[in-house]
Amino acid sequence: MPTRKIREYLDDRGVRYESIRHPKAFTAQRTAQSAHIPGGEVAKTVMVWLDGRLAMAVVPASENISLKRLGKATGTKHVVLASEAEFARSFPECEPGAMPPFGNLYGMEVWVDVALTRDREISFNAGTHTELIRMAYREFEDVVRPKVADFGAPVAVSSR
Repeated sequence: MPTRKIREYLDDRGVRYESIRHPKAFTAQRTAQSAHIPGGEVAKTVMVWLDGRLAMAVVPASENISLKRLGKATGTKHVVLASEAEFARSFPECEPGAMPPFGNLYGMEVWVDVALTRDREISFNAGTHTELIRMAYREFEDVVRPKVADFGAPVAVSSR
């Protein structure tokens, strides 16, 4: 079940969403596979520091973040990935690394890669490593009010 905070927030606003249970998975790409959803349709939330403030950067599971392009899009000079130790306390209801892209509920900006806006639906961790929430992207946009930019980067494939 989604975290109480997310469930109440969506229910209070009359947002329609679906909860999808799947085998335990710890990476976004593996989560997509476990839930039988293409990686480009599952959003992964990556925590970043933008000039010293914590923010969420959300990209398709099949992509990485270009920190350089994210910095340019956000107008920040110093962009670095946040460690789990730096952000875990901000999401007490969530399993580590399974936070949903609702920074608005946690007092932080949410940046969404433009690729996610092209689909009718968005799926993302529901606060656990065994459940996703799927909802209409337009409704996600209405309740989260993310900033949209082009900062996704293809995952480098090893030649081994």
